[in-house]
Amino acid sequence: MERPRILITCWRRPFATYLGEMTVLDTLDPAYAERVVTATGVALVVSRPPETSGELIDELLAVVDGLVVTGGGDVDPASYDAKPQNVDGADLAADAWELHLLAAARERSLPTLAICRGAQLLAVAHGGRLRQRLSLAGDHRELGGLAPDEILAARHPVQVVAGSRVERALGGTTVSVNTIHHHEIADAGELAVTASTRSGAIEAIEPRCTWPCVGVQWHPEKMHEPEQRGLFEQLIEAARERTGVVGA
Repeated sequence: MERPRILITCWRRPFATYLGEMTVLDTLDPAYAERVVTATGVALVVSRPPETSGELIDELLAVVDGLVVTGGGDVDPASYDAKPQNVDGADLAADAWELHLLAAARERSLPTLAICRGAQLLAVAHGGRLRQRLSLAGDHRELGGLAPDEILAARHPVQVVAGSRVERALGGTTVSVNTIHHHEIADAGELAVTASTRSGAIEAIEPRCTWPCVGVQWHPEKMHEPEQRGLFEQLIEAARERTGVVGA
């Protein structure tokens, strides 16, 4: 059986190397690709081109069966007509590139999983807005001062809407997730909110149409809980259905 090809975006940021203190590199946690491969897909990590064009995106999406829009720096508030208040790692060119990818994926009904920053961009692409400070009312934890292992281990419960795509992926209406984000979705725009915290913070969104797409505010690729793999398995299943190779 041919494996579906999944395009994965990456994060461009400066690192200290032998070439200089601010060497710009494309980076990505390998866990994204590992989860795609474990779910029987082929991971294609794609660098942002110098210029975004509809023709280039058409050619790129013509050779893949699904899309993962990953985490990274904050979405620039200019992308949703807001003033910056608490912003780190914003990149307007990255926002434009990934917003174009999401629009083209929706037009093609390309199976899509949007994670953390990706979910925030999914909301912005549908008329939504972000909150530049986390809702900390008993659900999220302030990450400043926490050690990396504490951040990775921290969990909070979310309620998932029955019958939603995210519920079908996770297999339940209550799940514990991590908090590794700096901004959060304040308004999902045209999208349906399909998971939230007890205090009402938005944790998952998805289209109301037939486009097989899910956006989650948490990082499932960084979680060991087996149900989190369901989000990637659902993506691959939808990609197989789209290409007509189910049961081949």
